[in-house]
Amino acid sequence: MAKTVLGIGAHFDDCVYGIPGILLKALRKNYRVVILTLIGDYTNWKPGVGRAQEIVEKTVQISKEFGVEMHFLDFAGMRFGVTEESKRKVAEAVALIQPDIAFQLWPHDHHTDHEMASQLSKIALRHGDRVLDPGQKTKSPSRIYWFDNGPGHTIGFEPNTFVDVTDEWPNAIEWLGRLMALQANKPFDSKQLDGAQQGKEALARYRGQSCGVRYAEAVRSAMAYPQEIF
Repeated sequence: MAKTVLGIGAHFDDCVYGIPGILLKALRKNYRVVILTLIGDYTNWKPGVGRAQEIVEKTVQISKEFGVEMHFLDFAGMRFGVTEESKRKVAEAVALIQPDIAFQLWPHDHHTDHEMASQLSKIALRHGDRVLDPGQKTKSPSRIYWFDNGPGHTIGFEPNTFVDVTDEWPNAIEWLGRLMALQANKPFDSKQLDGAQQGKEALARYRGQSCGVRYAEAVRSAMAYPQEIF
């Protein structure tokens, strides 16, 4: 059976901004790729007023077109924290997905939703067996990585793992653009990069220059993992 890669974000676009190229590269290498988005209730978010369910449904549809499973929980922005109930919900979702490799948001961020999501992800990925009932099937991924959400959000992020996403770049930037068009409630224009796409491209070029490729994404390993040098 194919191994599973899981990305966990707070909002519908967090993983698609942070690590779209990495996720698409995993697909190309025949991994099952899943995104777990904690916030599935957008009724208290201005762009989601009157179209909250549409945002969720179309995000699932768009991501599926790129080969990625998008799952949502029922949290609302700024209305969740690290409670027994929220820990259980996230741990149950992770237990169902059974990830082999996982990516979670960096814990230090200007956005409280990102910080809460990072804490809940850490608990679910590392200690889900103690959150859930004894005997409930859980699986801790063999590798966990933090990813950042761009300079406008992330605080003090220093990556130690770089991934060449040059081949995946056209699809990665289109995926993000289609979600940004969904947010803005307008048609997607493949010839015009919006602000989020421009920021992501600048970051991917910078990461690429850091490691000698055209486009790269960079993450930080949660533990020290052995690497094959030769």
